[in-house]
Amino acid sequence: MRLRPLNFGARRCMSWVNSNNNNIRIVEVGPRDGLQNERATIESNDKIEFIQRLANAGLTTIEVTSFVSPKWVPQMGDSIKVASTIQRKDDVTYCAIVPNAKGLQMASEANIDAFCVGTAASETFCKKNWNCSIGDSLKTSESLVKEMRKIHPDAYIRGYLSNVMGCPYEGDVKSFIVLHLAEKLLEMGVTEISLGDTIGVGTPVKFSNLIRELVSIVPADKLAVHCHDTYAQALPNILLSLEQGIRTFDSSAGGLGGCPYAPGAAGNVATEDLLYMLHGMGLSTGVNIDQVVDAAKFICGKMGRTVESKVGKAWKSS
Repeated sequence: MRLRPLNFGARRCMSWVNSNNNNIRIVEVGPRDGLQNERATIESNDKIEFIQRLANAGLTTIEVTSFVSPKWVPQMGDSIKVASTIQRKDDVTYCAIVPNAKGLQMASEANIDAFCVGTAASETFCKKNWNCSIGDSLKTSESLVKEMRKIHPDAYIRGYLSNVMGCPYEGDVKSFIVLHLAEKLLEMGVTEISLGDTIGVGTPVKFSNLIRELVSIVPADKLAVHCHDTYAQALPNILLSLEQGIRTFDSSAGGLGGCPYAPGAAGNVATEDLLYMLHGMGLSTGVNIDQVVDAAKFICGKMGRTVESKVGKAWKSS
C-alpha cells in the first residue's frame, strides 16, 4: 500500500518565500528570558558583554533585562546597572520587561525607552508570573502603556501573551481566550504582540490554526512568535507561522531560557538554529550566525556549560 505524503506546509511556505517580503526580524531575548531562570549569579559585566556581542552580530531588537523585584527574580536584580551601562548602538532597540509602576520608574532611571508589558492566557499562570489576575494584568498594562506613551510617544512597546498553547497548571488553552486577549492588547496601543508558547507544547497544526485565526483579526505585522523548544517543535511551528505571514520571531542565543513559573519548560528556540533554517530558505535577517554562536559560547562559558543548540554543537567542528 502506498502512503500519501503528508502536506506539512513546507512547499506552500516556500512559495510564500519566493513571492513575498524575505526580510525577517529576530527579537533576541537571551539576556532576559535566557538568563532569568539561572540560579547561579551571572556578573553584570558579563551580561553587558553578552548584549554587546549580540548587537555586534546584527540583532536589531534585544530584550536586555526585566525591571522586577529581585525577591521574585534574583537574576534580574541588577537591571538598572545593566540597562544603564550597555553601550547602545543607534540602530538597535534595547527593550525591557516593565511589570508595574515601580518597574516603569526603574526603567526611566536606566534610560530605557522600549518596553514590554504582558498578560497570560490562563489565570493560574498569570497569578504566578504577573502576581495578579488576567483582568488586573490588562488594567495594569493599559495604565503602563498610557504612561509610556506620555513619556515616549513613539515608544516601541511589546505586549507579551503567555501560554497561548497550554498552561503548566490548567492544561490546554482555548483559542478564543487568546484571540480576546490579543484584541485587548492591540486596543491599548502596543506596537506588537508576542505570542508565547511558554511551555513548548504546541504542535505545527495546532499552532498554525491559532495563527490563522489571529491574523483574521490582528494584522500579521503586529504579531511575533515566541516558541520554547520543550518537545523540539519550535522550528516546525515557526515554519508554519511563516506561511501565515508572520515575520517577527523571538529566540535566545544558545537556546537558553525557561520560566521560574513554568515547571518543565525548556529553553527558547536557539537564535543560531533559527538563523540556520531561515538563511537556508533564502530569507534575510541581517544577523551573522558565527557571531551569535560566539556570543552563546561566551555566556555559556561564564556559566560553566557548553552550548546545547544544534548549530552551536555543529559549529565546533566546522
